[in-house]
Amino acid sequence: MLTIDGSRYSGSGTIVRQAVAFSALTGRSIQVVNARAKREKPGLRPQHIRVVEAVAELVNGCTEGLVQGAQEFTFRPGSLKTGRHYHWAIGSAGSTTMLALGILPVLAFAGSHVSVELRGGLFQDFAPSAFHLQHVLLPMLQGMNLHATVEILRPGYVPLGEGILRLVVTPLTEPLRAVVQEEADSVTKVWGIALSSHLKERRVSERMADTAREVLAEAGYQAEIEIRNDTESLQRGAALALFADKGETGRLGADQAGALRRSAESIGKHVAKQLLDELASEATLDRFAADQVIPFAALAAGQSRFIIPVVTDHVLTSAWLAKEFLDARVDIDGQRLTINGAGFRPEWVHGQT
Repeated sequence: MLTIDGSRYSGSGTIVRQAVAFSALTGRSIQVVNARAKREKPGLRPQHIRVVEAVAELVNGCTEGLVQGAQEFTFRPGSLKTGRHYHWAIGSAGSTTMLALGILPVLAFAGSHVSVELRGGLFQDFAPSAFHLQHVLLPMLQGMNLHATVEILRPGYVPLGEGILRLVVTPLTEPLRAVVQEEADSVTKVWGIALSSHLKERRVSERMADTAREVLAEAGYQAEIEIRNDTESLQRGAALALFADKGETGRLGADQAGALRRSAESIGKHVAKQLLDELASEATLDRFAADQVIPFAALAAGQSRFIIPVVTDHVLTSAWLAKEFLDARVDIDGQRLTINGAGFRPEWVHGQT
């Protein structure tokens, strides 16, 4: 059994999510200690428990110590044998996108198409937004031979959650492909989505978009921002996402969700400046995709290379876990990120022929 210290690097739920996914794929049992040790409320929250439970269901695994607040648990994977449809509810405003990222590496090696409905939060601080997953990470993974789509059926925000995200994954028929993105192409398009729920009368979507356009225009970029006024969410909420397309395949993203006493104008300004920072770094991946792509590149065949804007604790976390489980070498030299993948093949999955 491999012991994973959850206090290392980011000390976050990322360690729980990635370690369990790698455990399921490699068939190696794990004991996680000090789970989320560096967070304000250490230990497992509902969204982390649901990730472990979901992966366990996919691979007929068993767990011990999986209770809210626990800082130690064990996970023993069985054989991968997925069904075609799943429904998992977090039961809080916990991130459905984090749950999607936890199960996606496992579903990539399923024997058939899998459709998953996830319920919880879709837009909140300290988690990838549904827009980023939909428009940045999944298109990148498609270039690596992994085809998956995500659809927002209902927005969900803090504190109620109750958003609905549908993830559909087509299993791999050949190993994941390495990808090389070392040259930052010129910007071909700047665009975005301004979403608000039950806030049309206050013009929140328009105000976020107008402020973002003004900031971007000052930097020389004309942005096309779609206005969405939602009435399906169970509560009020808002989110703004901006993207910069670079060449035919590159895309950088930035986003922020609404919060109490956070004005629409401050959101528009924050997201626009964040995107400009990403562009100024000459990176080929934004700071969020930089760590999210590492598990997939570590599973891929060949060497993947990127330029990242900054080395975060999450990047170091993903690099460490890729080495622990797959012996995949991840090198970081300034902004240059190189992942030597393990060439993990579907037939190597524990218990699957």
